[in-house]
Amino acid sequence: MAVPPGLPVVIVGGLHADARRAAVARLLADVPGSVVLHHDLATAAAGTVVRTIRDASGILDAGEAPLVNDCACCALREDLVPELERLRDAGGTRLAVVELWDSVEPKAMAEVVTAGGLTVTGVITAVDPALVLPFLGNGDDLADGGLAAAATDQRTVADTFARQLEYAPVLAVADSPEADDEDRELLAQLHPTARRVPIGQAAPADPLDDGLTVPTPRLRPLSPLARAALAGFDVEAAAAAQHPACALLPAEADAHGVSTLVWNRRRPFHPERLYAALEDLTCAAARSRGRFWLADKPDTLFHWDAAGGALCVESAGPWLASLPDAAWEMVPPVRRAAAALDWDAEHGDRCQHLVFTSPGLDRDGLERLLESCLLTDAEYAAGRDAWQRLPHAFDTLLEV
Repeated sequence: MAVPPGLPVVIVGGLHADARRAAVARLLADVPGSVVLHHDLATAAAGTVVRTIRDASGILDAGEAPLVNDCACCALREDLVPELERLRDAGGTRLAVVELWDSVEPKAMAEVVTAGGLTVTGVITAVDPALVLPFLGNGDDLADGGLAAAATDQRTVADTFARQLEYAPVLAVADSPEADDEDRELLAQLHPTARRVPIGQAAPADPLDDGLTVPTPRLRPLSPLARAALAGFDVEAAAAAQHPACALLPAEADAHGVSTLVWNRRRPFHPERLYAALEDLTCAAARSRGRFWLADKPDTLFHWDAAGGALCVESAGPWLASLPDAAWEMVPPVRRAAAALDWDAEHGDRCQHLVFTSPGLDRDGLERLLESCLLTDAEYAAGRDAWQRLPHAFDTLLEV
């Protein structure tokens, strides 16, 4: 795959700071003429964000960006594209590595860079397999660890790490002596479609003839990580892969003590019984996600997103089956395709599609609990008018 003309940009992020720095160092060493652009948000309390640009020899430039609306991450957004444009226009830079600060999520930055007219050729999240479960289980607020990107940042360590991990098509994996087969299997099941590249994996002895256009001068064969950084990235496809209606969720798996349960049903949930079971369902797995529907709100697609013992449930818009035919033309093709693949004669695209991944998962107990939250045969037979009269148990949670 050829790298487009201009300045190739690769985004490297992740809360596992040591792994992230090792991945960035590997890219600097492997791609001559590459530089790293980094915004340090740790100084935000003092009113500024510190920007550094460095190459393999050390710091080339440093400066400060003022906060925007008391938000360090907003300052990063405002400053990032102009700095990349300056590097591009100055010439001499053959790869710009954007090293994100710990809690910054790659999705927002990839979209900012792309909207600015620059070419993102890769998005990489660096991970230490031994730290995956501890971070997924960490329900602490980012603010408690000095990792918040703004005074209003209410994210947790677990949900931030989960999004960093699942958005990136490439995972740069640290060679951690503490990691075991269970740790590596958990990583594989959480993001089975990702390309997992060992950070320490060296370049092949001979260049591979695969049509990859590498920024010149090419002094040595590229390492697998550098090749992944230049392979290309589709920001729209990446966003679609995260949308609750058409997300690429993990498949069934069971190996090395780690299980993934994929639970699909057509019948709607009883809102009150599901609400009562939320705590047990949230704590049943290290990570769970998906989409579901409630009997009393049959037109609303709900997003399920749980990590670190905390659950986020929110509306993700309407099910396509609830829309008039004329409105379908306004829906992105990937959404229409996903609905068509999952279409049911009675309920359309309405479904329960929840995925639970964890070591030591009690699959049977979890399935029994989920089944108990569905409408009974009698409740289902009563029909939609009766469903609408069920207790609206989720109204408080959804703040409607």
